[in-house]
Amino acid sequence: MIAEHKGEIPVVILLLPFIGGIATGLYWPGVDMLALAITAAVLFSIFVFLNLGYSKFSVYKSKWIGGMLIYPILFLAGWLISIHHNQLRRADHFSKQQAQFLVVCINSEPVVKGEWTRFTAEVSSTISNNKVRNSSGTLLIAIKDELARNLFYGEQLLVPAKYTIIDPPFNPGEFNYKQYLAHKNVYHQAYLFPKHYKITGSGFGNGLIAAALNSRQQLVKKLYSNMHDTTAIAVASTLILGYKADLSNDVMQAYSKTGTIHILSVSGGHVAILYVVLAWALSFLNGHKKGKIIRVVVIILLIWLYALLTGLSPAVCRAALMISFLIVGKTAGRYVNPLNVLACSAFALLLYDPFLITDVGFQLSYLAVAGLIIFEPIINQFASSKNRVADYLWKATSVSTAAQAITFPLSAFYFHQLPVYFLISNLIIMIPVTVIMYSGLLLLMLPQIPVVSNLLGLILEKSILIMNKLLGFIEHLPYASISKIWLTNTEHLLLYLIIVTFFYLLYNRRRKWLLAAALFATLLFSISISIKKINSDSTQSITFLNLKKHSGIVFKNGNNGVVLTDITDTDKVFKYSIQPGLDSNRITNYIICGFDKNLQNEYLLKRGGLVQFRNKRLMILNHKPPAWSIPSTLRLDYIYIRENASVDLRSLITKQVIVDASNSDRYISVLTANQVNYQSLKRNKSIIINSNR
Repeated sequence: MIAEHKGEIPVVILLLPFIGGIATGLYWPGVDMLALAITAAVLFSIFVFLNLGYSKFSVYKSKWIGGMLIYPILFLAGWLISIHHNQLRRADHFSKQQAQFLVVCINSEPVVKGEWTRFTAEVSSTISNNKVRNSSGTLLIAIKDELARNLFYGEQLLVPAKYTIIDPPFNPGEFNYKQYLAHKNVYHQAYLFPKHYKITGSGFGNGLIAAALNSRQQLVKKLYSNMHDTTAIAVASTLILGYKADLSNDVMQAYSKTGTIHILSVSGGHVAILYVVLAWALSFLNGHKKGKIIRVVVIILLIWLYALLTGLSPAVCRAALMISFLIVGKTAGRYVNPLNVLACSAFALLLYDPFLITDVGFQLSYLAVAGLIIFEPIINQFASSKNRVADYLWKATSVSTAAQAITFPLSAFYFHQLPVYFLISNLIIMIPVTVIMYSGLLLLMLPQIPVVSNLLGLILEKSILIMNKLLGFIEHLPYASISKIWLTNTEHLLLYLIIVTFFYLLYNRRRKWLLAAALFATLLFSISISIKKINSDSTQSITFLNLKKHSGIVFKNGNNGVVLTDITDTDKVFKYSIQPGLDSNRITNYIICGFDKNLQNEYLLKRGGLVQFRNKRLMILNHKPPAWSIPSTLRLDYIYIRENASVDLRSLITKQVIVDASNSDRYISVLTANQVNYQSLKRNKSIIINSNR
């Protein structure tokens, strides 16, 4: 549904400058809030004054004045809210206070991964020399202790004030975890061990959230008691309750590659099914005098309780807000434009937390719904059938295509892949997902009745296993997904421009200038991709990686490469810190070689610790002395030191000494004391050296 005039979608138009202000506040948070507030107040006062004297001053003759004022007011409001939400700007933030201990309250559900228990905690006060000061801020805490597995939301802890700033990405293509957490107002982290913390109380969190988390745990236990397959239980917990702690990476990968990852996020579809169940269950109220109002209130209340139960993710909050607005509007007999409802829900969520604008789930959820509202009718008009089954399948196809078309650029930008068989996958899982949701909701809503609960559990489990097998089959089909897609910000925006203009041309073919715009955007996109490929194929470089306790060097020769490292490609560190760099640099053919191995190909020769890469010569030194003595006349371009190598560097002729992160702080301080000129990778970004010349 494309609006013919902006008057049909006023909330959408007003939302845009507000979002622009929030984005500005995210990238320029250091602006004086007082100056912004005064400017916004002056503009708002003028706006109110003109509205009060609308007739007296003949403002109706110059309607543009209202727009000229309201847009900057909303922009400044978004900017102010964004800056105010930034906890680092607060004077009482714990990082701005000298302290020996912190009093913190766990404000998220602790997640156990391996030996570590992780959670975020709100700092309420700092303690220094037995003096307590009120404080604020959020701290990410990881505890390596068996007893920490029993921690829960709302518990208060006393922890030492030994925390560090969260590290930025050190290597090419690496996920920016620092920025991700900053957008959640988390800037510091602490690692604790047994006896490093003390529980000082409980019940300090929000009582409603605590009750919801406790209820969710009880419902997860109910799934475990009525189902047997752990994978099916994990999928059911995620799909119905939003509980992802037990979900494996392999299952996530299968859903991602087939374009069905959206069903593992509790969102609009889940809320819609819940609404259908509740509307049917409460239909008996329609016969009473005030039954309709009671029915609406109960449905909205239960939908929000479900949203709370599933963790209040941006997607489920958007769905709950939209369906609440639509139910109220329908009950009142008013026509409600779905785009306005969508914009109203975005306004409400961003007022509560402006940083949600950076959340991938928030972006995908709103784009998908916008695509369904705007693009789906355009696609659906191209075919129709009197056969109910064929017509239903076509509508399902148009829905899936519209959602995928609008979210594809964002998915490619963040996740670097495109599922090829998304239409087949989404059509195939329609029936299993419907059965899963209805049987799962009935199982959890009904009391435990052995025969009924076991039967519902069996139906739920078998439906999930069948769905997993179908998706597993599609995942392993040839060309199931196009991976290693790395878009720049400009390419990302160009792709959206191409898609939007293409769909508008399908809607209105008379706008010929749009065709020229679409073709020009496509040309720019193609040129950008081609230039990247040409540059990548002709580049030779050496990248010294920062892998903390491990070591790694990547030699790039066009789209070929050699990775020297002490870890395997199945290691988590390789997948997190090395693989993204290989993919983003278009190194499609690479060899992994250990530091103790020899290697020879057309562009690289390695013998022991000596490496010749095209016109560059590198010596790798570690704690083990080389089998041969190092001639003092040997000319080297680089010396790479790992594992606290014992060697007299003054006797070697080299341009640059590189010390990797596997060396101790004490060893690096000795190098400094001996006046060795070096570059350290420890807590620093990787060093990239172009070897073309």
